[in-house]
Amino acid sequence: MTRRPAACGLNSAGVDWQQRADVVVIGTGVAGLAAALAAHRKGRRTVILSKADDTATFYAQGGIAVVLPDTDDSVDAHVRDTLAAGAGLCDPDAVRSIVADGHRAVVDLVNDGARFDESEPGRWALTREGGHSLRRIIHAGGDATGAEVQRALDHAAATLDIRRNHVALQILHDGSAVTGVLVRNADGLGVVHAPAVILATGGLGHLYSATTNPEGSTGDGVALALWAGVGVTDIEFIQFHPTMLFDRDGSGRRPLITEALRGEGAVLRDARGDSVTAGVHPLGDLAPRDVVAAAIEARLRSSGDECVFLDARSIDRFAQRFPTVTAACRAAGIDPTREPIPVVPGAHYSCGGVRTDVYGRTELSGLFAAGEVARTGMHGANRLASNSLLEGLVVGARAGRAAAEHAAGSSPPMAKAEPRRRAALDRRVLQTAMTEYASVVRDANGLRQLADTLAAATSRATTSRADAEDVALTTTARAVVAAALTRTESRGCHHRGDYPDTDPAQAFSRTLHGETAEVCLR
Repeated sequence: MTRRPAACGLNSAGVDWQQRADVVVIGTGVAGLAAALAAHRKGRRTVILSKADDTATFYAQGGIAVVLPDTDDSVDAHVRDTLAAGAGLCDPDAVRSIVADGHRAVVDLVNDGARFDESEPGRWALTREGGHSLRRIIHAGGDATGAEVQRALDHAAATLDIRRNHVALQILHDGSAVTGVLVRNADGLGVVHAPAVILATGGLGHLYSATTNPEGSTGDGVALALWAGVGVTDIEFIQFHPTMLFDRDGSGRRPLITEALRGEGAVLRDARGDSVTAGVHPLGDLAPRDVVAAAIEARLRSSGDECVFLDARSIDRFAQRFPTVTAACRAAGIDPTREPIPVVPGAHYSCGGVRTDVYGRTELSGLFAAGEVARTGMHGANRLASNSLLEGLVVGARAGRAAAEHAAGSSPPMAKAEPRRRAALDRRVLQTAMTEYASVVRDANGLRQLADTLAAATSRATTSRADAEDVALTTTARAVVAAALTRTESRGCHHRGDYPDTDPAQAFSRTLHGETAEVCLR
């Protein structure tokens, strides 16, 4: 951003620059841009903050789960599948509200320029993924749906005020309502004064050594909410995608191998050629992701193997249908049309997050959240495949409209910025410990050891993006560990080795508040 003079009348001391807006959106993925466009179209002065160029939306392969008119599908069927995957913790009313609005949201996206694959002219092609009882997944470019969604939204938002390389450090408020955001950019420390802020920061995959998430997915929104005193719910439920491309030396972001391959007939086998999921679930390889990931983890632990294999050699026109997977495999020296693909579970999607309603509203007036950072009640204990882009589109747009309405009737006091030092652990130490003790299967001994490791974090000033991310990762990791220790059962994508069964008495969500991640039962 070109440096601008501080606006007259703004009184935050100790900052290098100050600005005003009606609505601030933090994040430029599907939820963030849907929100920003909605707020802008309501006539509100909207500023979008982005710390990175890539988003999780861009890497989404499978598609968007949506009930289309004039098909055998129904909202009731989609709701049933979502509730089944959510393992008792979905909010049925939230699920129905979001699913029922899906087709309208997709039509809006098409009006913004998105184009989806067609089975015949004027009819979108549909595929099926794990946990879905019917084919209801629309896709683009074969397995490049996220890239098409991002392209369309980027194009629609091209004239909006997007600030690149801006790191949000703190949500500012007066104790009862939002007053702005504390931000660091190349010009130093600054404040954007605004009555409405929308968190659309994405996920937290980089709590772990290897993840399908882009490098910016460091739990920022969860940490910002906790620091602002806003509740975070179901944060122990982190989905591990069953099929991340295996690389013995790989860390950081690793390629996802979309489960749409299994929807088209690919099968999971171990190194001896035996089925991984036979006898585990009636849907076999098309069981919900938590079931398949746990089955793979169990097979690897019992066999001592490093990975299992996804055999997709039976799929016709593989390279044309799955160009993204083909390119990732070939970059790793694998020809998926001639040999099975080595895969392992990888940190993928946070099912919990900042507690909101289906319009993105949080308990703090003026603070909204949408997309992966938010917990609407849509996903419960485990997300159904391809419901994430759906939720991002629907709730993102709703949050944008709600934030615009809030801003129109608000005259907040000037934000007062008081930058704080916060605890941060060395990132590699944190990721190694989280991978060891809080991944697909956890137990009390490991979680307590992890809690001790996190307690050793030392105070750090947030003078760079890396500092800010390390602080956010540490705060978010503490929340995950606190919630995981409290949930003494296995449910959805939270698996406890010391409590392998689901406890019906624990079929409720837990909300955490504050930097110490104190647990409240709700």
